[in-house]
Amino acid sequence: MQLFVNDKNSVVTEAIDGLICGSGGKLSRLDGYPHIKVVVRSDWDKSKVALISGGGSGHEPAHAGFVGQGMLTAAVCGDVFASPSVDAVLAAILAVTGPQGCILIVKNYTGDRLNFGLAAERARSIGLKVSMVVVDDDIALPNIPQPRGLAGTLFVHKIAGALAAEGASLETITAVAERIISNVKTIGLSLDTCVVPGSDKIDRIPNGCAELGLGIHGEAGIEQIDYAGVNAAVAVMVQKLAQSVDQGDLVVLVNNLGGVSSLEMSIVANEIFRSQLGERMTHVIGPACLMTSLDMKGISITVCPINAEELQYLQAPVEPWAWPGCNAISSTAIIEMPDGLTPEPPVASAHDETRALIIGCCEVLIDSERELNTLDAFSGDGDTGSTLASAARALISKVDELPLADHTQLFRALGQELSQTMGGSSGVLLAIFFAAAGDASSSGSNIANSLLAGLQRMKEIGGARLGDRSMVDALEPGLEAFAEGSDPAIPSRAGADSTATMASARVGRATYLSAEQLQGNKDPGAEAVAKLFEYLTKQH
Repeated sequence: MQLFVNDKNSVVTEAIDGLICGSGGKLSRLDGYPHIKVVVRSDWDKSKVALISGGGSGHEPAHAGFVGQGMLTAAVCGDVFASPSVDAVLAAILAVTGPQGCILIVKNYTGDRLNFGLAAERARSIGLKVSMVVVDDDIALPNIPQPRGLAGTLFVHKIAGALAAEGASLETITAVAERIISNVKTIGLSLDTCVVPGSDKIDRIPNGCAELGLGIHGEAGIEQIDYAGVNAAVAVMVQKLAQSVDQGDLVVLVNNLGGVSSLEMSIVANEIFRSQLGERMTHVIGPACLMTSLDMKGISITVCPINAEELQYLQAPVEPWAWPGCNAISSTAIIEMPDGLTPEPPVASAHDETRALIIGCCEVLIDSERELNTLDAFSGDGDTGSTLASAARALISKVDELPLADHTQLFRALGQELSQTMGGSSGVLLAIFFAAAGDASSSGSNIANSLLAGLQRMKEIGGARLGDRSMVDALEPGLEAFAEGSDPAIPSRAGADSTATMASARVGRATYLSAEQLQGNKDPGAEAVAKLFEYLTKQH
């Protein structure tokens, strides 16, 4: 798999330099490349307790992305998924620790625990005040002696950071951090493995499965389960959390392991809020990339019962760009539609033949969804079939509410319905088409001429003409043949097929493509129109 990297041996140092250069001078690094990679606050004056965390890289924005006022003082970065050395940790301690001391926040992995622990001992031997806490929030394996440290680490970073900013003592900060660690619980789930720069991808998760309880270094989870959608996946995760977390109100952290789109993460969050723990959740952190595993297509859910004071610390403003904030969870806010937008519903009337015709046309579009999406993938964003099928399903559900016995009002009702249920430019154009056809029909035009008038209005507003590689190339010859009393399917099919030979497009997303990319691929809108005319000719 291709990655946006130069050399696998320099990915971490180059990433750190990119982070620092874009920080507006708020971040610096120690001069120890490539073996010592430590990011520090540029403004640090050693007057308060310092917070140091870190570990292997590949979890960005953790840990360097959380360095700044109100959170970490320094982040010690190892190579990808590799613990930083003792010298690197000691360098960070020496660089930022003043009379008030420092606290090391370590995830419970053997390498991190040993290297941070030995560095702490060396620092203490020269008179520095150093405490160390180990985060072990993973609940994937019950009764395991040493649970892993996961995204729950961020609760410790934030609350301890707020305490340090207030001037709290090292002893106080350590005690609060240990209390948070004892309460915070995390579980992860992924649909795919991550890609480590310079290594081959390990495809151990079959299609249709998800891995539950995996770590953040690509290590395998406790089990692979059937993936039946986000609702079922979140339910499994929350059920395990519910068995492990204490009673009381919860703050939930919704973490993107690196490869999940923002759209999907919002769906995940919605399912979490609706889950069996949803009523106990008062605040949310994220959804966001917080503790990632490179580009893993996965999520983790962290819950923590906290008191009012700790919530105040979670919500305190901070400087690091990667902290998304801690927001109250509320029910979906709904505002009434403004007057004038919602039109008067049409007066329904029955007509069996028209009803069958509309449903038949809709079923053609639904059956063609995959094919049309495939065509659109060559020239657009691959959703034409889904857009048409979605509108068709909506139309079927409303068919008995339409004025089927009055074609003038039916045209207008179809335009109204498509403007509400069909997305993209196609929805707008077809809404214009049917609305104009209704206007023409109300002036006395027959059905064929009314549809031609709708086409003319659609061309005027949309800008498409014959030969522009659009639905017009199939719609115009089909409607003209219909008006003349001849078979519309033949010229419509010829028009759709001709779009595959057109070397350029003058409307739509296809205008951005070269002749080589367009050749041999029909316009999906034109293909949909041709299929409809073929159905109409065959059935009616």
